[in-house]
Amino acid sequence: MEDNFSEKNEISPHESPKKIPEIKYPQGIEKWLLVITAISCAMLELIDTTIVNVALREISGNIGATTTEIAWVVTSYGIANVIIIPLSSMLSNLFGRKIYFTSSVIIFTFASLMCGLSDSLWVLVFWRFIQGIGGGGLLSTAQSIILGAFPPKEQATGQAIFGLGVILGPTFGPVMGGFITDNFSWHWIFFVNVPIGAIAAILASRYVTDLPGVQKLKKIDWWGIIFLVIGIGSLQFILEEGSSEDWFESAEIVFFFTTAVLGIVAFIVRELSIDYPAVNLRLYKSFNLAMGNIMNFVIGMVINGSVFIFPLFTQVALGWTATKQGAFMIPGAIATSVGMIVVSRFLNKGYNPKNIMIIGLLMNSCFLFMLSFSGPDSNETHFFWPFILRGFGTALMMMPILGLAVAGLHGKDLAQATGLSNMLRQMGGAVGIAIINIYLNRSTADIRGNLIGNVSNYNDATSERLGAFTQMFSQAGYSSDQATQAAYSMLDGIVTKQQMLVSYNQGFGMLGFAVLFCIPIILLIRYNKKDKIQVVNEH
Repeated sequence: MEDNFSEKNEISPHESPKKIPEIKYPQGIEKWLLVITAISCAMLELIDTTIVNVALREISGNIGATTTEIAWVVTSYGIANVIIIPLSSMLSNLFGRKIYFTSSVIIFTFASLMCGLSDSLWVLVFWRFIQGIGGGGLLSTAQSIILGAFPPKEQATGQAIFGLGVILGPTFGPVMGGFITDNFSWHWIFFVNVPIGAIAAILASRYVTDLPGVQKLKKIDWWGIIFLVIGIGSLQFILEEGSSEDWFESAEIVFFFTTAVLGIVAFIVRELSIDYPAVNLRLYKSFNLAMGNIMNFVIGMVINGSVFIFPLFTQVALGWTATKQGAFMIPGAIATSVGMIVVSRFLNKGYNPKNIMIIGLLMNSCFLFMLSFSGPDSNETHFFWPFILRGFGTALMMMPILGLAVAGLHGKDLAQATGLSNMLRQMGGAVGIAIINIYLNRSTADIRGNLIGNVSNYNDATSERLGAFTQMFSQAGYSSDQATQAAYSMLDGIVTKQQMLVSYNQGFGMLGFAVLFCIPIILLIRYNKKDKIQVVNEH
């Protein structure tokens, strides 16, 4: 790719006698059917990370689960996802990319059907875990398929297509979930995957090919897989369940934290000490790859954190319905689509990607700061332009990072890099949501204490408001005692709404400042316009 990130990946002098085989890229309708199949599968996987969230209340009521128990419907999917994503390259090499990708689609589709048919909590949790295993195999494999469908000079186009799916998936999950829940039943959140998955499986079996030159694995790194499952699975459990368990006040969280640390350390030592690792951590010798994955982690925090907090803010503090909130996100998604097209042209023309990333980062920070000044009368008009800014800024921030994370890699190394970057983005999202939950829980209590201190019968404004409410309820036919009680309840509701509003505003402001701390990371990226990276992708 012309004028891309500089991490000199030219062929070593020792490898010069080897002749690189000519790569044949798909053409015409076959190419676009392949790309559409891959991006559709990636979006299905990402949509299902968030689509269930808005329907948890309906699901818990239908199957008789408590609020704590129903969280496992989300947790089980996340744990399966984050375990299988970094292993997807190894599994692809083991079974062949065509068989592995097609099988992942079939597993995901069948598990979706079974989730919709589930009539008890733990049956649903089991099938959500299986769905996560299938979905985890889709994301990274889809990225390598899409990038492998475009020659080096068109790589920015492939990155734009995949990046669009990464952003639109978490954005449209709550939209679809809210619409389906409000108009149908929660079962259709899962049933909607079945026809799409069936068509995708047929297309995948027809158009997806194996990577040429990839040798079948002779040995499987079972210990590496076991350590990964223990370490990353435990860490994901902590991030998903920590808030409800009061973090390290819980013996369960302390146990899983210890398990996560031991598992991850053992995994790293194992993968760096053998010749056939399940996950090739040696790829991180590339400085820019490491920086790209750090930024992928940050992007996961920003995208998932803001997507998580905004629906809560509008529905709890402003009284929006799930459908209304979801529909509002569409213009921002369109802005992201336009931004992807613009940025891909900038990158193809050789603009400095570091400058593009910093501009996108500043736009996201401005978006969060603008939301931090929301008031009780804020409506769609107040949020429209900030979300347009966010949509365009996210495209500017994500596109160059997608290129950075896989620059100079090809074949199985490309597949490994996409698995690592997607895992870190997923982990970043879980960390972002966990941090926001901690902050909101603690700040809400402090803010309520400060507000209550100003609400007293000795305060003229409070007395006047209580008198007005009491009179209103008396005129509505309430008895004297009932009117007084209702007035106090209404006043408490106003204080609660104000406390939530202030808490969310502070949360947006905190995220806005956090994003700015990424600028030094971007400045560390090595870029020299005179250097070229030989990006070689295989189909």
